[in-house]
Amino acid sequence: MRRRCRSFEVEMMTQGAVLRPVRTKADYEQALARIDALWAASYGTPEGDELEALAILVQAYEAQVWPTLPLDPIEALIAHMDLNGYQQSDLAAILGSPSRASETLNRKRALSLSMIRTISAKWGIPVSFLVKAYPLAA
Repeated sequence: MRRRCRSFEVEMMTQGAVLRPVRTKADYEQALARIDALWAASYGTPEGDELEALAILVQAYEAQVWPTLPLDPIEALIAHMDLNGYQQSDLAAILGSPSRASETLNRKRALSLSMIRTISAKWGIPVSFLVKAYPLAA
């Protein structure tokens, strides 16, 4: 195995396959296709090692091309709801009323400390994600 690292550049020999940095969209699409082909590879095998290395290269490319910005509390709440299949009605059940949930999600009402504690306790969202200043609708 041969490795050379410079920032995100990694070159590794694994059973004849040469992994190179993902620099272009074409490189990215090719790496994704190879990841698809290797998806069932077992951990610790040469194919598993290639899959892991490709995932790291793809992640580095994605971070450069599509940097993630920190979410404000409402964006974090909406993302958590989307990821867990929660609806506005689920938030209403936690906050005590449909209007409170609607006003909160539409940025007409700020999250109170009581609301933040309740959401954190019920849904496991870290308080630090919810206790930040964010803009309200005019």
